[in-house]
Amino acid sequence: MAPILRNPAAKTQAALLLLFLSCAGPLRAADWPHWRGAERDGVIAEDSGWETGAWPPKENAWQSNVGEGASSPVIAKDNLYIVGWRDGHDVVSCLDAASGKVRWSQRYPAPNYGRRATGDQRMYRGTTATPELDEKSGMLFTLGCDGDLHAWDAGAGGKKLWHRNLYDDFDVPRRPQITKRKNTLRDYGYTTAPFAFGDWVIVEVGDPKRGCVMGFDQRTGEVRWKSENRDPAGHTGGLVPITVAGVPCLAVATSWHVLVIRLDAAHAGKTVAEFEWKTDFSNTIAGIAVQDSDLLVSSRYNQMAMARLSIDLKNGAREVWRNRYPTGVCTPVIHDGKIYFANRGIFCVDFDSGDLEWAGGNIGDAGSCFVTADDRLVVWGNGGDLSLFETAKRAPKKCISLSERRGIFDDMAWPHVVAAGGHLFVKTLDGELACFALATRPKT
Repeated sequence: MAPILRNPAAKTQAALLLLFLSCAGPLRAADWPHWRGAERDGVIAEDSGWETGAWPPKENAWQSNVGEGASSPVIAKDNLYIVGWRDGHDVVSCLDAASGKVRWSQRYPAPNYGRRATGDQRMYRGTTATPELDEKSGMLFTLGCDGDLHAWDAGAGGKKLWHRNLYDDFDVPRRPQITKRKNTLRDYGYTTAPFAFGDWVIVEVGDPKRGCVMGFDQRTGEVRWKSENRDPAGHTGGLVPITVAGVPCLAVATSWHVLVIRLDAAHAGKTVAEFEWKTDFSNTIAGIAVQDSDLLVSSRYNQMAMARLSIDLKNGAREVWRNRYPTGVCTPVIHDGKIYFANRGIFCVDFDSGDLEWAGGNIGDAGSCFVTADDRLVVWGNGGDLSLFETAKRAPKKCISLSERRGIFDDMAWPHVVAAGGHLFVKTLDGELACFALATRPKT
């Protein structure tokens, strides 16, 4: 029997928490509607296909060029949504996930780099932020590197519902020099995936006058709230939901802090925690990973560390441990008491202690991974290499590679690897997107 809530404020908070959990939880087992999957944590409800002979992946089911950029696809109800840059335009496309057939496509004029961009342009180009799909409203939200925030009707041929440009509307300046190290000023434009929550789409704007994070009305694009924090935006993959003492919150790595803010309506944008985390190049690309009310932050460069923080509504952030096993690009996956990431090797770290369990594998800077329901680790990285590893449940003492296919493509594998509906999707910076079946070939 459900508890009776006699306090109206408690009723409101409970309703918000249920909404938060429904937004963060899986919509369908076969969907990948958000940055890092259905639960935004890099853990999926599907098997790897290892037992059915799907590894190593051989002939792809289909392949298409979807435009330049490090943006990864999102998938729901057999539709794959992706945004890339081509011929002076950002191109937003909906493909049939099984066949690659284009169902609809929209485009708008856009540069290949944000207007404040500086540094490392040989390493990136095009659209970086992954789209965000809100299946409740049927709206798809995209954010271009030059600040073009769009809302599209995913079920009506991608009809444009509204658009605003964050640079034009908020006059966001170039990211500042973060550390004292020379030649580390960088600005890659907008990189962080939007986040749909309730009637809002939440974006890391980085406005030093009005707020780093803002909530926009999904239907109109009007600003509904702004964060108290006014840091410059970071270079990271996505905003991350975290529940603290029953209150729905959001975490992000800004240019200056690990920032946690509240999302309950009466307190939306209020700061819960600011934990200083400054890096050369403003690069906490790996972003935040969450377990209950704790989170992980990691950077290479001057930090060369991973830290576990415990978040409290009253006391902010408390450092639990800090180790010397950083990930620079791959967002950590927390699963069954272990931390996994693919960056300059494949690593397994104990979540409780921060101690290294094992490391191995052949991976460089470019890498992403997710954990499957049969406790395997799928890794995409380098210039187009796809691998399958055992997790610590099956291999507690050493890194064990089950299968590898090298050289699927020959370009940087920055975009995150994605799986949905028995298919695996890999993409490169130049826009090549390939689909492989995971469960169709009998083992010989």
